[in-house]
Amino acid sequence: MNILVFSWRDPRHPLAGGAEQVMHEHMKGWVNAGHKVTLFSAHFKGAPRREALDGVDIIRKGYQLLGVHIAGFFWYLFCKHEKFDLVIDQFHGIPFFTPVYVRSKKLAVLQEVAREVWLMNHLPKPFNLIIGYLGYYLEPLIFKFYKKVPFMVGSESAKEDLEEFGIPGKNITVVPHGVIIEKSKRVFSKENLPTVIFLGSLARDKGIEEALKAFSFLSKKKVIQFWVVGKAGKIYQDYLDSLVLRLDIKDKVKFWGFVSNEKKFELLSRAHIMVNPSFREGWGLVNIEANVMGTPVVAYKSAGLVDSVKDNQSGLLCDENTPVNMAETVVAVLKDSKKYQRLQKGAITWSKRFSWKKSKKRSLTLIDHLVSL
Repeated sequence: MNILVFSWRDPRHPLAGGAEQVMHEHMKGWVNAGHKVTLFSAHFKGAPRREALDGVDIIRKGYQLLGVHIAGFFWYLFCKHEKFDLVIDQFHGIPFFTPVYVRSKKLAVLQEVAREVWLMNHLPKPFNLIIGYLGYYLEPLIFKFYKKVPFMVGSESAKEDLEEFGIPGKNITVVPHGVIIEKSKRVFSKENLPTVIFLGSLARDKGIEEALKAFSFLSKKKVIQFWVVGKAGKIYQDYLDSLVLRLDIKDKVKFWGFVSNEKKFELLSRAHIMVNPSFREGWGLVNIEANVMGTPVVAYKSAGLVDSVKDNQSGLLCDENTPVNMAETVVAVLKDSKKYQRLQKGAITWSKRFSWKKSKKRSLTLIDHLVSL
């Protein structure tokens, strides 16, 4: 097949995250199966307009907000390109509205619906409120364009949200994500000092502020250190730095920034617990990455996280989605060595259920079926 993928970011975009990693792994699987894959995504400073990555031909036009969507529309309709057997429309709050102008077979790929995340954007006032409320109230209308389009999602939570927005359950296929671990990956000893880690994009909806507040409570109850792994824009990082000062935890928190894949797994291995207070996820791949290294996760009971955290096996889901309850849950685990060791073993067992070999096979079966219809 000749496959086109529309996505607002490619894996090399400086703000690329788990969604881009997931999509790229599926595309690699399709290429290895003999299909031709073209990815149309946003341009960013210093990037070539066209390049190949793991067999995927990347075309970059427009910018990551609405610009890439408009550029994709005009490129598809008015620029010279090959005929595509299947067009993938990847959602990131705003989709590419392919049902309006694409006549080829289509597949919508969604990690999670945005819902309240619209209200947590980092735009300056009053644009944050304008865009936030517009997105929140218009999002349900967007899905009216996709009622006849098949969807691929990564979790049951995402499927349930889509059904609430009117997408028929029979049109939704759940393909759990895999996890990328090098065979040579070694496990490091845990830190001598109890260590809690947060891993992910430093954004309001990912819960970094909740994590810092939870740690402020933790630091009053126990001698502990906190690692923050991930990157933020300069303005938001300045805000987080000021929050750390207000919470009086500056000497106990280390911001690692963006780290290599190898360093990421080293830090996950050395930490005792990972916290994930994200308000909404499509799945929560970082939870499985922590589990692989024998690190249990304490998470909010949020969409996506209830799928990727096996409660009382790979980690614990908070009874209440509050920083105080998260801190209390972490303290309880660290005080009970038998429970902690049980969660460590359970985390490793749970993580073995997920592999990209299985996920790629399922997505290949899905796209072959769609095109054969």
